[in-house]
Amino acid sequence: MLERLISDNGGFRIEGKYTSARAGLEHLAKSKVDVVFMDMDMPEVNGLTAGEHIQQMDPGILIIYVTAYSEYALEAFGIPALDYLLKPIDPKRLAKTLGRIAQHVPPTNHSTSHPWIRCFGQLSFEGADGREKQLKWKTGKAQELFVYLLHEQERWVNKEKLLEALWPDYLKDKALTYLHTTVSQIRKLLREQSLPITIEYSLDNYRLLLKGVHYDVKEFEAAVAKEARITSVTVPMYEAAASLYRGDYLQEYDYVWAELKKNQLLEHYVDLVLNLADYEAANGMERQALRRLRELQPKCPYSEELCRRQLAVCARLNDRALLDNYFAKFAELLRYDLDVEPSPQLVQFYQQLHNNKPSDLNA
Repeated sequence: MLERLISDNGGFRIEGKYTSARAGLEHLAKSKVDVVFMDMDMPEVNGLTAGEHIQQMDPGILIIYVTAYSEYALEAFGIPALDYLLKPIDPKRLAKTLGRIAQHVPPTNHSTSHPWIRCFGQLSFEGADGREKQLKWKTGKAQELFVYLLHEQERWVNKEKLLEALWPDYLKDKALTYLHTTVSQIRKLLREQSLPITIEYSLDNYRLLLKGVHYDVKEFEAAVAKEARITSVTVPMYEAAASLYRGDYLQEYDYVWAELKKNQLLEHYVDLVLNLADYEAANGMERQALRRLRELQPKCPYSEELCRRQLAVCARLNDRALLDNYFAKFAELLRYDLDVEPSPQLVQFYQQLHNNKPSDLNA
């Protein structure tokens, strides 16, 4: 049951589960973990003794004791732990515990420890020290071919597809020569820069392999694919994902083949920001939510959905002047840029908020 409740909250990966303390300690001797949920009543070795062993092995591991005893009794015994859970486990109480864990376990640092390739905004490379590496491409096609293979995320790509995408106006023999030459140029550059990236070839197919290199698009997609509910536990993960989006996908380059992906990633980013803002507004962080929504505005300046979200936050702040000012500016933008009026539905929504008394705006 505990495993299911933790999984439902999201934001954690369960590395192992054991009914024997000895088996759990053997796992910890081989693998690095952040948190251990420890049942006080276990066979062979009780939870208290096992906890002492864990602290000796790695003082940085957080321990949560699961017990039938009261929290106050455990504190009286002087048992060190981040938190205690009383059986049977209450889901709301567990959520608070997971929130405390999230405050103690720092989110992944996206700037250090690993080399990075970034495609949000413009193509860039960072070393493990976080410093940007300047790559001098032999030709524009060398950069485009590299990015195309990166775009495929380690999938094999047939040479015919590459020729069609990058050299559609050349005879096949000429295009093949350009392909082979360009692949050689990329391989040479990667070797010179000591980047752990290789281009593999097999049966008329190519693929790009990243060996220990983090890719911002892949990390972003992995986070949004989790579809975990935003909670105090998962919000650091989603904020880290949002911070990866430094600009639209390959926005500095006119790559026709990247347009579909560019639009898909923008949609994911907009949804993520809206969900984060909803969470903040619902948890007493209205000003932060409003700042987040305003930062999103340039991405979708004519979005009535975004306008609705901002109006709703203004209402939660009981700030009628801010509400009126924002709606007036949005309506003016539509008239000036698109020569259209806000939809009747949006006007009605605004009027409902405007006509409420300030004390009723949060209702």
